[in-house]
Order: sequence, then C-alpha cells, then structure tokens
Amino acid sequence: MDKHSDLLKRINEQYNTFSKGQKKIADYFVANYDKAAFMTASQLSKTISVSCSTVVRFAVELGYDGYPMLQRALQELVRTNLTALQRIEMTSSRVGGQNLLSTILNFDIMKIKQTLEEIDYTAFDAAVESILKAERIYIVGVRSSSALANFLGFYMNLIFDNIRLIHTTSASEIFEQILRVNSKDVVIGISFPRYSARTIKAMEYARNQGACIVAVTDSETSPLTPIATHALIARTDIASFADSLVAPLSVINALIAALGMKRKDGIYNTFDELERIWSEYEVYENLSSDYKKISKNEKSV
Repeated sequence: MDKHSDLLKRINEQYNTFSKGQKKIADYFVANYDKAAFMTASQLSKTISVSCSTVVRFAVELGYDGYPMLQRALQELVRTNLTALQRIEMTSSRVGGQNLLSTILNFDIMKIKQTLEEIDYTAFDAAVESILKAERIYIVGVRSSSALANFLGFYMNLIFDNIRLIHTTSASEIFEQILRVNSKDVVIGISFPRYSARTIKAMEYARNQGACIVAVTDSETSPLTPIATHALIARTDIASFADSLVAPLSVINALIAALGMKRKDGIYNTFDELERIWSEYEVYENLSSDYKKISKNEKSV
C-alpha cells in the first residue's frame, strides 16, 4: 500500500509517538481530513491552536518532505473517497462568499498549469508512437469519463480506421468488446476519481493479454497508473460534485493533435473528402449564404 492511500492508517499507528501538539493535528486530520486537505499550514495551525513548525514536523514524522506533500496526499484521499453529497458540502465551504464562476474557472486554470508542469513528456511521445503502430486501438471510459472517451474516439476515427470505442453499461459488456485484444493492440483507459472499477478491470485484462496500455488519469497514485505502459497524468480538482475535467481534455486534445500531425497527409485527404460530403448533404448550416441574403436585402432597402 503506498504512502498516500494508507495515510490515515499510519496516523493511527504512530499516534502514541506524537507530541501533544502533533496529537491535536492527528485528531483533527482523522475527524476532518476533507477540510484539512485544503488548508495551508498557517490556516491549520490557527484552527487547532498549534505552531506552524509543529504542523511541518508532523508532516515529516509521517514521511513527507514537507507539509505541501502531506496536503497533496490528503487531497488524493479526499477526491477518491468523498460521496457526491460530501463534495457539495465541501464546495460550499471552499467557495464561501466568493464569486462561483471566477472561482471555478481559476480552479481549472490552476489544474492546467499544474498538468503542464508535471506531465511526463517522454510518456506522451511514447504513447503517440505506440498508438501509431497499433493494429487496433481500444478506447475505454465510462461514467463521467465517457464524455472524454467519446471526444477522443470521434477525432481518432478521422485519423485511423482501426478504432474501437467501447460502449458499455455493464462489466460483462466491456469484456465482450475487448475479448480479442492482443499484444499488437493499444488500449486507452480514461478514469478519474471516483475511479471506475469496470475501467480498471478492463485495463488489467488487456495488460494480461499483452496489449500496450495508455492511461489518462489524475495522479501517480491512481489505480490505473501501475497498470499502464504509458501514463498521462492530468490534474483534476473537486470544484463541485462534478470533477473538473478541463486539464484531461487538454491532454487529450494534445494527443489528437500529435497523432494528426504524424498522419498529416492522410488527414488532408480525409477532410477534403469530408468537406465535399458535408456540403453535398448539408451537414452544417451554411451561414455564408444567409449572410449574403441579409446583405442583399439591406442593399435593396
């Protein structure tokens, strides 16, 4: 078990070795870890009346390099375990009287910046090369991640002719659709807290069959990361009962763009043919013709 997932267990195990001030912190963490996860060291020290240095020493006692690392572990714990109702309550306490629109947008901006700083560029490039060489490309994403999977599948269908977007309402349906996956294939699994058990099991099965696994997930402690051949980490945040998926969508956008550039000649031909089809079958509204009609009417007035 990693040091993030067993945090509360270790606090309980080490409790008798803590100083009086550290025990106050431990008690608060166990009872209010959802609130403590988003407090600075200064805010926490004021809340429970201990010194800032005691908070920092508490983090070091638990094996972290400093309080920010302990705080991140708490946030991982919160995001993985909170119910939808608890998320709503936490949003209310975090946002308070602030402007909700600007607060949520700023959360999203922070997550994109954090993703940009932390993402493994080597893993990204390796994922691109693996996808380009694959015999078949499976895309798995359920529940809230299905929107990301569908977005990726829509554009990858324009680049490749070997895409299998997995549509499912049950675990058995996933296995039926990836039954023939093998070492020549790539499976792209997308999941964020609270992680889908169906996606994890499908990725484990595909890995056991020798397939290359590309995971799009939120952290190194995600259950998808150890399964993955290439892990693309995109940070998310609890801004409401719904997770922010802006940074993951940006990473997926970059993946689509990178694959498109590698298949540039084929993309040109595909879109040239699509534009002809869209025009012939009036797939899109022709705004230019409407504008011409308006301009003509204005001149006749």
